[in-house]
Amino acid sequence: MNIRRAQVKDISAINKLLNEVLEIHASIRPDIFISGTTKYTNEELAEMLEDDEKPIFVAVDENDDVLGYAFTQIQHQPFSNNMVPFTSLFIDDLCVDTSKRSQGVGKALMNFVKEEARRLGCYEVTLNVWEGNDSAIAFYKKNGMKVKETMMEFILDESEN
Repeated sequence: MNIRRAQVKDISAINKLLNEVLEIHASIRPDIFISGTTKYTNEELAEMLEDDEKPIFVAVDENDDVLGYAFTQIQHQPFSNNMVPFTSLFIDDLCVDTSKRSQGVGKALMNFVKEEARRLGCYEVTLNVWEGNDSAIAFYKKNGMKVKETMMEFILDESEN
């Protein structure tokens, strides 16, 4: 297995994996995610592949077939004047092909992202995970991540008015 920057030739495989993630999210939160849709167009993905502030990495096999991906974003902190300045590498999306899970692909992607963050001089690696995505939460905890902060919601509905 090799991990490298994603290329235009990977777009079809990336879209397949993005769909896997979408369907997980749509099953957890059908009030937010629309099953059967796409997150990005091929043109948007092609443009994103060129953005060094938002590098996309793919894990590939010996035939250069995509096994998984990690969408990342370099984020410069602070959000306010009372915070220490630092840089984070944010994992916007991470997925391993369903048929390739439990074979070390996700762990390799996580380790690669951590090393990339170190190379970039980042203080931390962060991500968000949807409540209810228990397998992802367990995976991230197993790979050394811990809860930093919690986002909460109150859904407004017509019955309250």
